[in-house]
Amino acid sequence: MNTSPSSHGPVRWELRSKRTLVSTRVLDLCGYRYFHPGRGIEKEFTCLVPPDWVNVIAVTREARIVLVRQFRYGLNDFSLEVPGGVIEAGEDPVAAGLRELGEETGYGGGQARLLGTVHPNPAIQTNRCHVVLVEGVAPILVQDWDPDEEIEVSTATEEELVAGVVGGRITHSLSLCAIMLHRERRRGQI
Repeated sequence: MNTSPSSHGPVRWELRSKRTLVSTRVLDLCGYRYFHPGRGIEKEFTCLVPPDWVNVIAVTREARIVLVRQFRYGLNDFSLEVPGGVIEAGEDPVAAGLRELGEETGYGGGQARLLGTVHPNPAIQTNRCHVVLVEGVAPILVQDWDPDEEIEVSTATEEELVAGVVGGRITHSLSLCAIMLHRERRRGQI
């Protein structure tokens, strides 16, 4: 993939100002005023400003991957995905991944490391989603769900996981990113 800049490539817009339009419990809606130096125009673009997130690929001692199934309000349906959640202000992504894994599933232990970072939707969102790999987990903790959470925990082999993606049972885009990073790690690419 060639991503080197060229004289005919896009021009970087210059951020001039930012204002909060709406502030909610889970994100802010902000207006970002940008200036395009080549065109000489200034425009405001609307962006979502949520905190960073973490998704966890948790692999048991038996080489099974931990999954969660929960109701998602935006989808108005259930979603099968990897565990994850919001990173608290100042929290390390790996620590956040271990915390979310334990709270949602009761799984813990093992060795954890950052596998990668993705931008959920850079066209309109400012946050990142960190993918944490935890190997050698077991159900050793007590689940501690948020007040609005109800989570069904299951495990799958890597083959079953891929079949869930290909068969359309796993559709959460950030889970798909986490699964891809995990598969590439297993192939020795990461």
